[in-house]
Amino acid sequence: MLAFLIVCLLAALALAYLRASGWMWTVITAYGLYRFTVASGHAGWMLAIDAVFLIVAVILNLPPLRRALISDALLAWFRRILPAMSQTEREAIDAGTVWWEGELFSGRPDWRRLLDLPEPKLTAEEQAFLDNETEELCRISNDWETTHVHHDLPPRVWQFIKDKGFLGMIIPKQYGGRQFSAFMHSQVVTKLASRCSATCVSVMVPNSLGPAELLLHYGTEAQKNHYLPRLARGLEIPCFGLTNPSAGSDAAAIPDVGVVCKGLWEGREVLGMRVTWEKRYITLGPVSTLLGLAFRLRDPERLLGGEEDLGITCALVPTQTPGVNIGRRHNPLDAVFQNGPNWGTDVFMPLDWIIGGPAMAGQGWRMLMECLAAGRSISLPSSAVGYTELAARAVGAYARVRSQFKTPIGKFEGIEEAMTRIGGNLYLMDAARKMTAGAIDLGEKPSVVSAIVKYHLTERGRAVVNDAMDVLGGKGICLGPNNFMGRAYQQLPIAITVEGANILTRSLIIFGQGAIRCHPHVLAEMRATQETDHTRASVDFDAALWGHVRFALANKARAFVMGLTGSLFAGAPGDAAPELRRYYRQLTRCSAAFAFLSDASMLVLGGSLKRHEKLSARLGDVLSQMYLACCVLKRFEDDGRPQDDLPFVHWALQDALARIRAAFDGVFANYPGAFLGWGLRRVLFPLGMHFEPPSDALGHEITRVLIQPSAQRDRLTAGMYLSRAEGDALATLEAALDATLRSEAIEARIRAAQKSGRLTGLAGSALIEAAHSAGVISADDAAQLARTAQLRDEVVRVDHFPQDMGAAEAAAVRAQAQRPDTPQRAAA
Repeated sequence: MLAFLIVCLLAALALAYLRASGWMWTVITAYGLYRFTVASGHAGWMLAIDAVFLIVAVILNLPPLRRALISDALLAWFRRILPAMSQTEREAIDAGTVWWEGELFSGRPDWRRLLDLPEPKLTAEEQAFLDNETEELCRISNDWETTHVHHDLPPRVWQFIKDKGFLGMIIPKQYGGRQFSAFMHSQVVTKLASRCSATCVSVMVPNSLGPAELLLHYGTEAQKNHYLPRLARGLEIPCFGLTNPSAGSDAAAIPDVGVVCKGLWEGREVLGMRVTWEKRYITLGPVSTLLGLAFRLRDPERLLGGEEDLGITCALVPTQTPGVNIGRRHNPLDAVFQNGPNWGTDVFMPLDWIIGGPAMAGQGWRMLMECLAAGRSISLPSSAVGYTELAARAVGAYARVRSQFKTPIGKFEGIEEAMTRIGGNLYLMDAARKMTAGAIDLGEKPSVVSAIVKYHLTERGRAVVNDAMDVLGGKGICLGPNNFMGRAYQQLPIAITVEGANILTRSLIIFGQGAIRCHPHVLAEMRATQETDHTRASVDFDAALWGHVRFALANKARAFVMGLTGSLFAGAPGDAAPELRRYYRQLTRCSAAFAFLSDASMLVLGGSLKRHEKLSARLGDVLSQMYLACCVLKRFEDDGRPQDDLPFVHWALQDALARIRAAFDGVFANYPGAFLGWGLRRVLFPLGMHFEPPSDALGHEITRVLIQPSAQRDRLTAGMYLSRAEGDALATLEAALDATLRSEAIEARIRAAQKSGRLTGLAGSALIEAAHSAGVISADDAAQLARTAQLRDEVVRVDHFPQDMGAAEAAAVRAQAQRPDTPQRAAA
């Protein structure tokens, strides 16, 4: 009997693991009961069990009967317990598309689908623009000049941006734009971010969520034909006003209001709206000529024939319109990109100014949510990669050039630890940037993925810059033209705050939206509860509910089995890199455990799950780290499996898995009800989670790449701007690194001579001269050492200023730049 029960248990486990259909469960269970009934000699109690099974099987396998006896009652219960969903919440959940993150929610990712995704590539035209116009824009702008001298982009830079079409990268060619791909957009932002934050933001924002993006998707033909050519040529400077002082993260609660009414416009009475608003933090606002404006539109007299409260509406308002007030500038941590408030009171404007015309009144929130994913997937993630590439290359060079205790600091294990994180994070971040931008070019609008990359790339970017500042020490804390990391460090909180504050993104959006949007059954269940047609609601809910039951049982079984077997038999693509197949298997295991844990949490906590923000955040961390790990696997394949990159690949994947383990541990340890947390841990990870953080040996290999010139180092930092101009801080670093490596063998001969007693009591230039006189080194060697010493001094030197911190000199430069007869103005 015991053996028979074990066989039954294994059969049930196998059926669940394979996601067997209801009929398959019925047939196998019936056969088992038949054999057991025979073995029991047709005992009465066994026949009673058979009868109960027959009744249950009939009910569960006949949908009309199942709906009448079970599903409809559960549907009524669901309707009572589910919290009401507002229109704005519904539009946010429905916005965008479900892409690869849906596979991670499935518990059984289709790895072939991942590997078959096309690698994003630039066209010849895009590559030429990146190599020429974008390089030139980087050359003529830098952080020190914008922040210390002009407190803005210099006039020649503004004009170059307009003339070369940087403001129209997403606008189609038929309207005079560049019509670049999302991947090209990302490449431009990455390169600019490695050079000058103000330039990057001034180019990035008009090509993100704003007037151009909204016009392309929702504008009338008249609006497109009028505004898009002007935006593409820089004749209009756009901004978009969403944030109100009373509604920041809760943007849907903006109190700005418009009232539909009649009024005079250009000498005749027209149907329009009087709008009152107050906006702040509006990038490009102080210099804008075209204000995109979000407000709640009301129609108390029902002049449009519909509801009184029409909802959030988006309009395009020329900033010269009477009553529009463009305020003074904010100063966002000395970043100096144009940013400031604007407001208006009872400003009359025609209904034709609504983006998409009067028919789109009240559709603004849906428009914003549907367009948010593209911009959020590109702008801040790409800029984070840009300054991370700068940190990896520049700080790596500095760590080799700068010596203490007669040793390059990059060879100290403490410095190596920081350099390892810089290099490993860079590889992972760039992988995520490329794969996500590629998804946008495939037509996806992955709202959950966009939140993942926005949060995690800016957070990892923050960690990288902090590590960079630790390595630079005193060099990093003294601002000036030779400080290449100071402004990035100073301005980091901006990226953390905008486009969805990171705390909110992690605790409310990633899992909160993903659990509904990406789960294969939850959204269908919720929609069924809101369906007014009883028959359709019954059928839809029944299908979703029992599909959900099979889904949950399958993931529980799969996670348990893979936990017992160490994922040895989990799926991995046969043509994947052999060195990485174990990571595919471990991620399959994590996906199954995550899917079941998500279902268990939704069942236990119901609608209160969104109020358990720490729990939701940790579940979001699991989903996020799985996505980032997938990006790393894809990048390694797309790059042609370069073996030199394996230390970076292993580090990134092991780091992601270690973070997944920490997130799972946090969920189990803090689960409502300690016993539930303990039980879930034992079911999903019966033998524990053996995801160890990356080893020191991997870190050593990564640091070795970053502190010396190589094709691999060039490949890792290929997206950044690398100046070759004499006197530029980065160019000096590169020259010093080259000179340092050329001098190391020469310096080794001098040290040997010192140990042997041939050279004693000397240092600096006197030691070099003595070594030459003693025949230890040649004249060319002495010249090389002198050149290296000069470059090292330049690298180590920090900037210093007169008592006014250079204010008088900066004012003179600004005045000269504004004169029409200066070379700068003439060039512009």
